[in-house]
Amino acid sequence: MADVVRAALVQATWTGDTESMIAKHEEYARAAAAQGAKVIGFQEVFNAPYFCQVQDPEHYRWAEPVPDGPTVRRMQDLARETGMVIVVPVFEVEQSGFYYNTAAVIDADGTVLGTYRKHHIPQVKGFWEKYYFKPGNAGWPVFDTAVGKVGVYICYDRHFPEGWRQLGLNGAQLVYNPSATSRGLSAYLWQLEQPAAAVANEYFIAAINRVGVEEYGDNDFYGTSYFVDPRGQFVGEVASDSKEELVIRDLDFDMIDEVRQQWAFYRDRRPDAYDGLVQP
Repeated sequence: MADVVRAALVQATWTGDTESMIAKHEEYARAAAAQGAKVIGFQEVFNAPYFCQVQDPEHYRWAEPVPDGPTVRRMQDLARETGMVIVVPVFEVEQSGFYYNTAAVIDADGTVLGTYRKHHIPQVKGFWEKYYFKPGNAGWPVFDTAVGKVGVYICYDRHFPEGWRQLGLNGAQLVYNPSATSRGLSAYLWQLEQPAAAVANEYFIAAINRVGVEEYGDNDFYGTSYFVDPRGQFVGEVASDSKEELVIRDLDFDMIDEVRQQWAFYRDRRPDAYDGLVQP
């Protein structure tokens, strides 16, 4: 029998406040569970606006502890209620002065399996993230969940192939890539980079983008979220570029072994020749 996982993602518009934003995602998660989904992921800092369009200390108010903050605790309850694995991207405060762009991975029984902290932090117009976030320091974890081995890579990380590869070496079958990316900056890369990474590393990727224009800038987040398989092919249609959408797709994890046997990229790696890649 095929090892098929029904997976979901949500691309959403900002509602204007945290409570209604979380409530909206809870309803999407319940709808996904009702359709048989067993894993779901949300967009970058899903419970807040993309405040990094400006540099203002008022926006540290969006930060909360992980895993002991209110949003992750609420998502633990949601995971227990729905029986789904949930990938929860939030603005994390570890201690005073230590802030990270983080995603918690919660298993289907509500257990927080761990977190991923975004490694690569941009600092360009409309994406002033170094003002808020320290670079991630928690490695490239892959979590053994109820649906299989799940990893996370966040937004700007996607431009750097090294992390995609490390997640593959660590056993990932599905990598969620929660993002906030806008038209005009690198839109043409959106349907190029993640399919290429899925091929190079031979696993499934869930690419999630926000949608709409928000209150702190003129970034036009263009949605078009999707799942892509280890052959680099979209699983079903790409989501809308202008509207909210819950995307649910069946992912055949047996394809991972098939592709790895056929293309054998992991067999033919040459780590003994790659020392220069990590020299500063």
